[in-house]
Amino acid sequence: MILENLRVVDGVETINKANPRQSFVYGCVSYLFVFPIFRFLFRGQIIGISNLPKTGGVVVVSNHGSHLDPPILGHALGRPVAFMAKSELFRVPILASIISACGAYPVKRGAGDREALRTASNRLSEGWATGVFLDGTRQENGRVNDPKAGAALMAGRTGCPILPVAIVNSHRAFPKGSFLPRFISIHLRVGELIKPPKTRKREDLTSTTKEIQIAINKMLDKGLINKI
Repeated sequence: MILENLRVVDGVETINKANPRQSFVYGCVSYLFVFPIFRFLFRGQIIGISNLPKTGGVVVVSNHGSHLDPPILGHALGRPVAFMAKSELFRVPILASIISACGAYPVKRGAGDREALRTASNRLSEGWATGVFLDGTRQENGRVNDPKAGAALMAGRTGCPILPVAIVNSHRAFPKGSFLPRFISIHLRVGELIKPPKTRKREDLTSTTKEIQIAINKMLDKGLINKI
C-alpha cells in the first residue's frame, strides 16, 4: 500500500461527545509523577496533539516498545486514556484503587477476546479515549510489526475514529528484559484521525489495520522531534 493513499479523516464527528472527568488520583499521578518524569528525565516532547479530539470516544492506537508506554500515553496526551489490565491487579487493594481511578479496566487471564472487546467498546461509548497497542505486545525494535485487528474492530463496532500515535525511542529507553530504564529522549508524534472501517468484514478490518500500521511506522521513521 502506498503511503500517500492513507484514508484520513477530515472533520470526524463522533457519536458520543461525553468527556469523562479525570479523577483526583489520576490528576495526582499525571501531574506530580508521570508527566514530570516524561518531560524532564526523558526530555519528552509531543507534536500533533491538536489532532486528539477533546471530547468523545476515540481509539488511541500506538506502537509498543516498553513498559513505559501505558503511563506515558495515559498521562501525556492531556485527557484520560483507558487501558485494559489483568484482573489480578485489581485484587491488590491500593493498586486497584489507583489503576481504577486512572481509567484501567480488568480483563480476566485466559478470557476470550470478546470480553475484552466488549469492555473496551463500553468505555468508548462512555466517551473515553481508549488505548490499544497495535501489536498487542512489546516489540524489541519499537515498530509495528505484527498488527492485530482489535483496534479496527473496536472502531467499527462503535463508530469512533482512530488516532495513531508513535512513541519514539521508548524501546531504547527501557528495552525488553531490562530492570532499569535509561534516561534518553522519548517523544510522541500524534497523527491525523483515521476513519473507522466501513464494515466489520475481514477485508475492511485488515485494510484499516494496515492503514494504522503504515501511519505509525511512517511517524516513527521521522525520528525524534527537532527543537524549534
